[in-house]
Amino acid sequence: MEQHKIDRINALAKKSKTQGLTAAEREEQARLRKEFLADFRAAFKQELDRIEFVDDKSAEEINTELDEEAKEISIGDRREKLN
Repeated sequence: MEQHKIDRINALAKKSKTQGLTAAEREEQARLRKEFLADFRAAFKQELDRIEFVDDKSAEEINTELDEEAKEISIGDRREKLN
């Protein structure tokens, strides 16, 4: 999105808080916000699509390891309380 459109969104937001907007300005604000969000979502999706996972472990294997670590911590806590 071009900077002048972002500036216009900000100007309309400020005016909305101080004076209020006309019907035409509210429509313009809604249109610009919708365009901004569409651009943001597209850019964010592109960024997420570039993420590459390098760990060969499946989510199930990782969860199993975390569960085992949690059990070991819990058992260690119990032993400390007994001593």
